Amino acid sequence: MSNEPPGVDLSKVTLSKATPSITLTKPGDQQGTMRVNLNWSSGPKGFFRRSKAVDLDLGCLYELASGAKGAVQAVGNNFGALESEPFIQLDSDDRSGASASGENMHINLARPEVFRRILIFAFIYEGVPNWAAADGVVTLFPTSGPQIEVRLDSPVDGARSCAVALLQNQGSGITVHREVNYINGAQRAIDEAYSWGMNWHAAKK
Repeated sequence: MSNEPPGVDLSKVTLSKATPSITLTKPGDQQGTMRVNLNWSSGPKGFFRRSKAVDLDLGCLYELASGAKGAVQAVGNNFGALESEPFIQLDSDDRSGASASGENMHINLARPEVFRRILIFAFIYEGVPNWAAADGVVTLFPTSGPQIEVRLDSPVDGARSCAVALLQNQGSGITVHREVNYINGAQRAIDEAYSWGMNWHAAKK
């Protein structure tokens, strides 16, 4: 008979302010491809009654151990690649939130040591920046260990971007740290907030 309290899902860990980080890989670990999913509500509530459906995008900034930096995102058609640098690939773009599967990005963890850091972010490309109504959640699905969930709570309406989670490799494996940091501005502002140091130019999708 299990001693676990009812309602506890051992296959999922929710990162919160109280428990903000978890170890994703240990030194020497080799995993398969981890899926990162962004899902949100496009339902007719709040501001969405008076505006078209929000277009919430999933993306990331990355820095590899080689020093290479870049972004994987639908803007500019930077969908990435799994079997070559940056070893991160974004699926097709969900423009409405109506897709049951939301948006998905894949990170190849066969060689975790190739990554230095990855910042997963969500970005409202179109629509009113009403995070509370969007009710977004990002879930990481590693090939071993529990699912890792980060809810986009504590919303700051009017902010265009949200830095969701920071994956870092500091020599002792990869850790995942909850950020949920709402940022006024687009990708350039995310870069500046986390000192990524890239050059940006305007792009559309």
